[in-house]
Amino acid sequence: MIDQTKSLREFIQSISDIDAVATCAVDTEADSLHRYSESLCLIQFSDGNDHVLIDPLAIDDMSALSEYLAKATCWMHGADYDMHMLKQHLGVIPPTVFDTQIGARLLGVRKFGYGNLVEHYMDVFIEKTSQKADWAKRPLTPVMEDYALNDVIYLLPMAEIIVKQLKDKGRYDWFLESCEAARHKAFEKKIGKEDPWRIKGSGKLHPEGLTFLRELWYWRDAQAAAWDRPSFMVCGNRQLIEWSQGLVVGNKPQLPQHYRSSRIKHFEQAVEKACAVQEADMPQRIRGIRRRKDPAFESKLDDLISKRNKIAEELDIEGSLIAPRTPLEAIAGGHEGAEDQLLNWQRKLLNI
Repeated sequence: MIDQTKSLREFIQSISDIDAVATCAVDTEADSLHRYSESLCLIQFSDGNDHVLIDPLAIDDMSALSEYLAKATCWMHGADYDMHMLKQHLGVIPPTVFDTQIGARLLGVRKFGYGNLVEHYMDVFIEKTSQKADWAKRPLTPVMEDYALNDVIYLLPMAEIIVKQLKDKGRYDWFLESCEAARHKAFEKKIGKEDPWRIKGSGKLHPEGLTFLRELWYWRDAQAAAWDRPSFMVCGNRQLIEWSQGLVVGNKPQLPQHYRSSRIKHFEQAVEKACAVQEADMPQRIRGIRRRKDPAFESKLDDLISKRNKIAEELDIEGSLIAPRTPLEAIAGGHEGAEDQLLNWQRKLLNI
């Protein structure tokens, strides 16, 4: 375990080559299942020869790793989350990020979890016993260390196999474009979102229900922050929706018996605050664009989906990889620039 700034700098210096672009494998672990504010707790790193664990909770200055990654070609698996963590906590996303999950899916692999791919390509079974562990705790147990290292030990050898198969099938360019699109999306993605209380299921609520939901969401968020636990440990999203629906018709929510009196008091205050909101100030439903029944649109969409599915069957890959439904609907509807929602290789396959 590298847990000192000096040790990190020495390690990075030992593996750096100023005359070559570095290639490495990276994975990250966080404590989002155990804390309110997510922290980057562990970075697993491999350059193919050395496989190490890096402790960002203990290291004061992570700039040596940030500078290395800023010039590296980096392999990850399911890279979206890891890119988010690196961007948020180290301020860097490597200039080239390759994702074994994307590569395997383009080869037609249907079970593409990391453990599935290691078993498929390397004939090695990995235990996932530490998947939900609290990675902020120290010291890590030997089982946790083994689990963490396994997440990078096989990445580069597996990547070689995937790249060869992609080139053999003529799909390597698809892979490059898909990985770059995923990296660009992660780079442009903003942290946080507007109206975070608009959770799944909120679309069916009318303004009064949305008002209750908004205040209860902020109540839950404050409780989670004070407790330093994830918000789902206070209550789930479904419960917030059900309470909001009930309050609209005058039903008093049945709160869990284990709630402390202070939590109940703050809940009641949130309900009172919602009740005091004037109708003109209530949040409104976000209405999607509803298309009138249009036989020509439906026919064109069906043709596009059929064409996509036929190509997918011939290539033995998932149809959604060639084109998700949303851009196909935009194309069928004649929306300006709809084709730009697809990548070049996707448009060529569909001849769009």
